[in-house]
Amino acid sequence: MKYTMSFLLTLFVLSGCGATHQINVKPKILPSWYTHPKASTATTLYSLGEGQTKREAIAEALSSMASTLSVKISSSFNAKTVVREGTTHNSSNGTYRSEIQSDVAEIRISNYEVIESKSLGFKHYAVVIKSDKQKLFKSMKQELDQKFFMIDKNEESLKHAGALKQLVFYRKSKNSLKSLPNTLIVMNVLKPSFEGDEYIRSSQLLSEQYQDIVQNMSFSVRANREAKNLQAVVSSALSEKRLRIKESKSASHYSIFIYAKIVRADAYGFTLARTAVTFTTKNSKGVVVGTNKVNIIGQSSQGYDVAKQNLSIKLTQLIKKEGIAKVLGLDI
Repeated sequence: MKYTMSFLLTLFVLSGCGATHQINVKPKILPSWYTHPKASTATTLYSLGEGQTKREAIAEALSSMASTLSVKISSSFNAKTVVREGTTHNSSNGTYRSEIQSDVAEIRISNYEVIESKSLGFKHYAVVIKSDKQKLFKSMKQELDQKFFMIDKNEESLKHAGALKQLVFYRKSKNSLKSLPNTLIVMNVLKPSFEGDEYIRSSQLLSEQYQDIVQNMSFSVRANREAKNLQAVVSSALSEKRLRIKESKSASHYSIFIYAKIVRADAYGFTLARTAVTFTTKNSKGVVVGTNKVNIIGQSSQGYDVAKQNLSIKLTQLIKKEGIAKVLGLDI
């Protein structure tokens, strides 16, 4: 009888452990600003964003806002919290301000703030941001005006500089204005009466100046006996950048000299041609404007002559990987 009672008690305990318990989960009440997002008005842009973190949600909201202005932006940004008066630093009422870069070009959206923020569950945040159209337009125009002002100022100081410095300046200036067409489109959406013809003309003038310098510049490439087979590689890389290869005595001419001393070695059945190649570039006055040294190893199972020829292949691979500018130690 004692054993029977113990057996029945064990069955009772086991059956109790196996019983299922129903858990009643109350449905999560979503905020009205999430279920019924605010529509943008004639003066203010509103946008809803979601993400695994608040930062991702803000980035998504900005991307959505920008899409209404016909611009797609990336989600990488640095957010700065500005705590509103009367709230704590950790409050969700904090205002986040930031600058977002475009996938297409560097277009900035500023003067926005997070007006709603809430965690809707595990790794699920939602925010609503707003931006004043007039303030956004003004900030974009101020930034554009400042950019052209600095370009004009630097251009003036480079009037008597060498062709190489001017080439670098105009190339960087052109690249800094890649976003101009999209920027002007956005500004026109924000303020339909705005016309950006003046900015377009200034940008076109910079492009023309750049092309003039490229057409007037020239390079000659020489080498010592052991580096002769590397000349064509360097000349080809410069030509791909639309730089002319020719002998000239003009002030816009630059001379590149390649020096190499090859050392033979053998390893694992291969013949090696080891060399440290030095590139030196001088301007028309004979002043060194760029220099660099790279180590290259040619190899072959067919002898030393083929190993030396392999050096040109290795240099070609290096230029494709690093770029001709880095290989020469020259900003072009």
